[in-house]
Amino acid sequence: MSQKSAYSKGDFVVYPTHGVGKVLGVEDQEIAGQKIELIIIEFDKDRMTLRVPVAKADKSGLRKLSSPEMMKSALKTLKGKSRVRRTMWSRRAQEYEAKINSGDPVAIAEVVRDLFRNANQPDQSYSERQLYQAALDRLAREFAAVEDLGEEEAALKLEEMMEKAAA
Repeated sequence: MSQKSAYSKGDFVVYPTHGVGKVLGVEDQEIAGQKIELIIIEFDKDRMTLRVPVAKADKSGLRKLSSPEMMKSALKTLKGKSRVRRTMWSRRAQEYEAKINSGDPVAIAEVVRDLFRNANQPDQSYSERQLYQAALDRLAREFAAVEDLGEEEAALKLEEMMEKAAA
């Protein structure tokens, strides 16, 4: 029943709840008497290794790194007009969390854009800053992998884009 995995050693992939990881390989393991083919993914930043069954990879939301076109679309969203709805913070926070964990770079860019505050708006709560940072880190990691940049450099470039767009 072995399927050919769409992922190979060295590929960068995105797992919705963890962001960008690197495929260490695909191997067979026996679990509860069943032989299962697993994709082994390393998340350096979190010092974590994830094993995803090949058969469930698509259902789990695992995907290849965004194409440059997809990243352009996310960056366009990032530069767009912030759309903060006037609902209770707890409801918005849940929606932002869901977008971050969706693994969709455009949805994550919406969160970064909506929570971005430039220096003259320091009225951000602790939880807003936490969500902003989580979204920025997630987007910066994928942007860095797509553009072959360091993560710090990618995050700075993203913030520069938003500052220019807000000016």
